Amino acid sequence: RMLTRTPSIVAQVFLLLSIVLVIAIAVIQINQQQIVSPGLKYGIVLDAGSSRTTVYVYEWPAEKENNTGVVSQTFKCNVKGPGISSYESSPGALAKPLDDCLNKVKERIPVHLHKNTSVYLGATAGMRLLRLQNESAANEVLASVQNYFRAQPFEFRGAQIITGPEEGVYGWITANYLMGNFLERNLWRTWVHPYRKETVGALDLGGASTQISFIPEDPEEHFNTTLQVKLYGYNYNVYTHSYQCYGRDEAEKRLLALLLQKSNASANVDNPCYPQNYNTALMMKYFFGSLCTHSLRPANYYPNQLVNFHGTGDPGLCQEMVSLLFNFTACRDREDCPFNGIHQPKVKGNFVAFSGFYYTINALNLSGHFSLDDFNSSMWFFCSQSWEQLQFMLPKFEEIYARSYCFSANFIYYLLVHGYNFNAETWPQIHFQKEVGNSSIAWSLGYMLSLTNMIPAEGKLIQLPLKPSLFTGLLIFLTATALLCLLFLLYLCVVSHHRKDTPHVEHVFIPE
Repeated sequence: RMLTRTPSIVAQVFLLLSIVLVIAIAVIQINQQQIVSPGLKYGIVLDAGSSRTTVYVYEWPAEKENNTGVVSQTFKCNVKGPGISSYESSPGALAKPLDDCLNKVKERIPVHLHKNTSVYLGATAGMRLLRLQNESAANEVLASVQNYFRAQPFEFRGAQIITGPEEGVYGWITANYLMGNFLERNLWRTWVHPYRKETVGALDLGGASTQISFIPEDPEEHFNTTLQVKLYGYNYNVYTHSYQCYGRDEAEKRLLALLLQKSNASANVDNPCYPQNYNTALMMKYFFGSLCTHSLRPANYYPNQLVNFHGTGDPGLCQEMVSLLFNFTACRDREDCPFNGIHQPKVKGNFVAFSGFYYTINALNLSGHFSLDDFNSSMWFFCSQSWEQLQFMLPKFEEIYARSYCFSANFIYYLLVHGYNFNAETWPQIHFQKEVGNSSIAWSLGYMLSLTNMIPAEGKLIQLPLKPSLFTGLLIFLTATALLCLLFLLYLCVVSHHRKDTPHVEHVFIPE
């Protein structure tokens, strides 16, 4: 009897445990869904780029201050006019264009939350160049921004010029954060580290600089050129490099300076990258006033002298001229050094290309990812169009951008293929996009996540998820155990019942 009782007790314990586990999971799940958010918190970031300033408003549930993974972009506003570095001679004039966007922001954020909403301003390559050229002018521009925000109802956390590597890494953080490569919700609605999810590389093209950031094949080998980033309790060794003067606008100024240098006539210059029949007169200071073209200035430089540029729309010649913007000889054929003598590991995995990359690709009527051949034929077709034809081809026609798309496309080709060493095989791994969901891919989100301490230094709340196979196995195992225990108990009941009903026949031996 002891023998049947022991298995019965064990089976009952297992059955009970299985039922308790299933009930516990159900209760946790129901409770998770019943938690109602006690409201939202907001953060504002101004991306003060070289060509313009963009204001981003982010929001997240108030109780999730440190259990991150919930920040989303709720509003975006482009400040009218040029970037803040253009206000070097009149810093006070910054207030008016900022007002238009900030008034819209005030309407978006509930009034009672204004004083607890942090505002950050990060200035990039335009201000980096201005600081190198004229430090006191750069300081005056920043001081003007500080004064403006001190009079606003928000909690201003300062205006700073961020470095090229910071800009690269923050862009990389934003892209991967938005794609769910750092965190994802599991079945229990908690944030976990995704199982076997690869990060994507980030390619950012601004007006004055361009950045490449990715995790190399063997980070140990490139230890000197990678930055260690700790996110949600995990270490990532990110290679990042920022090329000053290789932003779209500064690169084009260098092209105009080179064309003038190579031209015999100083007042009339052919530009193979401008569309056929396009003519414009530009002051010398427009392209020679920059630090990026300083070395190309002619001896007889007159800032206000006009130069007439005439578009010839010649794709072959445009490509030839664009190649001169890169110094490919500095590397002396070293494989890990594409141009300008800069070390770079071999590109690996998928990349997301945003900002200027996206807008140029969009103008060529391409989207997402496509082959290098498709890109080349679209570029060649676009660059062969006349100025009149372009006005019907572009979804949005603005002269200053329309005239430069052919140059931008050729510049992107040279930068990605001859600069970063993408080839016909790896090119389709580049995805050209400007946002994920409704959030823009820009360094600003990664910047705010870091500055608000919304990336916990130690990911205590981030548990490693069970591997999907193990998780499924456990569920099957628990269910099977419960069923087997139930069947075994039923069997024991039947056997026990059967024994009671069987009559005992006693054999009486009668001695013969």
